[in-house]
Amino acid sequence: MTALSDLNYSVLDLVPVRADTGPAQSLHNSLDLARHAEALGYTRFWVAEHHNMDGIASSATAVLIGYLAGGTSRIRVGSGGVMLPNHAPLVIAEQFGTLASLYPGRIDLGLGRAPGSDQMTARALRRERSGSADDFPEDVEELSRYLGPRTDDQRVIAVPGHDTDVPLWLLGSSLYSAQLAGMRGLPYAFASHFAPRYVHEAIRTYRNHFKPSTVLDKPYVMLGVPMVVADTDEHAEYLATSVYQRILALMRGQSLMQRPPVASMDGLWLPHEREAVSSFLGLAMIGSPQKVKAKVEVLLEQTGADELIFTCDLYEHADRLRSYQLLAEALQAG
Repeated sequence: MTALSDLNYSVLDLVPVRADTGPAQSLHNSLDLARHAEALGYTRFWVAEHHNMDGIASSATAVLIGYLAGGTSRIRVGSGGVMLPNHAPLVIAEQFGTLASLYPGRIDLGLGRAPGSDQMTARALRRERSGSADDFPEDVEELSRYLGPRTDDQRVIAVPGHDTDVPLWLLGSSLYSAQLAGMRGLPYAFASHFAPRYVHEAIRTYRNHFKPSTVLDKPYVMLGVPMVVADTDEHAEYLATSVYQRILALMRGQSLMQRPPVASMDGLWLPHEREAVSSFLGLAMIGSPQKVKAKVEVLLEQTGADELIFTCDLYEHADRLRSYQLLAEALQAG
C-alpha cells in the first residue's frame, strides 16, 4: 500500500467550456489552475486530446501544453493523453521534442489508442493517413525511437526530438494498454475517472506483465479520479450536480457545455440514467476534505496506486480552485 505521505497527486484538466464565456476564458482558466496547482505542490498537470466536443477546449493539446508550461516554472506538464492513431509518430516527436527543448525536465507524453472523438471526426483528422488503433504498438515503438538517441543508420530524425527522451506513459480504459505498458516497462495511467469497473483488473494485468526497462525497474500506476471537495459534504454534493449534468449530456449525445449546479437532479434524469451516471463516477470522491481524504486512503489500500490524477469539472472556476486547495491541504496533513 502507498502511504499518503508518499503519494504523488496531480491534475487532469478537461478545460471545460461555458456557453457564456467561450473557449478563450477556458484556456486562461487552465493556466490559472496550473499555477494554482504548482503553488499547492501537485506533481503534474495534464490535458487531454478531444475533438468535436463543444464543452472541451484542449483539442490542440501540444499547443496548450506549451502555453501552460510557459506560464509555470516547476510543475510537470503533459498530455493525458495524445491520441496517437490521429497522428504520425514523427509529428508528435517533433512537437514534444520542441516542448522538451523549451522546458527541459518538465514535459510528459501520455499516449492513448482511442481517437478521442467520433469516427467521422477521426476521418477528418487523419485524411489520407491510414492510422488505426491496431497500429498502436508499432506507433509507440516508432515514436520512442524518434525521441531516443540518434543512430548512425537512422534516415529520418525528429528535430527537435532526438535525444530528448521525453517520458512516455501509456493510458487506457481497457486491458490492452495495461498489458502493453507492462511489456514495455512504461508507467501506466488507467482512466478510472470514466471506466472505474475495470480498474482492479487493469492494474493486475499491468503488474503481471511488467518487465523492467531502462525507464522503470518496477511498475508505476496512476489512476484518474473525479473529485469535488468543498467545506461541507452538502455543498460538495450541490456543486457535483454540474458534473452529473455533463455526464448525462454525454450519454444523451447532447452539448457538453458546462451547466450550473442545481438544488436537485430530480426531474433531470431518469432512474436508469441516474444509475449509469453513478456507475461512470464509481471512483468519484465528493465531499468535505475529511471525507475525501478517507476515500483516498481506502483507494490506496485497495489498489496500491503510486499516483492519483484528479479531475474536477465544476461550473465556477473559483470552486475548482477551492476544491484543489482543500484536497491538497487534506493530503498534505497526512
